[in-house]
Amino acid sequence: MKKFFGEFKTFITKGNVLDMAVGVIIGAAFGAITNALVNNVINPLLAWLFKAPDFTKLNIMLRPAEMNDAGEVTQEALVLGIGVFINAILNFIIVAFVLFCVIKAFNKAKALAETKKKEEEEAKPEEPAGPSTEELLTEILAELKKK
Repeated sequence: MKKFFGEFKTFITKGNVLDMAVGVIIGAAFGAITNALVNNVINPLLAWLFKAPDFTKLNIMLRPAEMNDAGEVTQEALVLGIGVFINAILNFIIVAFVLFCVIKAFNKAKALAETKKKEEEEAKPEEPAGPSTEELLTEILAELKKK
């Protein structure tokens, strides 16, 4: 059991887990932004376009609710919530587009950094080749003979 908790501690303290946690938190915040955009900007425009009072309430009635003589609902209405579905699709498209842009910018920055590093390596002047091991040994032997 001690080994299990030791492995868990190692896992939880790795940088990747912390990075993932930050990503999840930022993703939740970004989700709130996209929901606000879709619900408060895009949906009203679509509602205006389709002449619906509220786009999220744009539904297709498959079966109306059935009521008894007392006015109580005996069978709920069967409705396709097209507006809510389209809302979810719009949220997905916006998130996917932003992620695409972020990854594209990251890849471009990475490629630029690699190109710059490669240019720096090519621009470095080559160091003059030093004497070979045999030449050094010959010089040492010559110095020893002089003494």
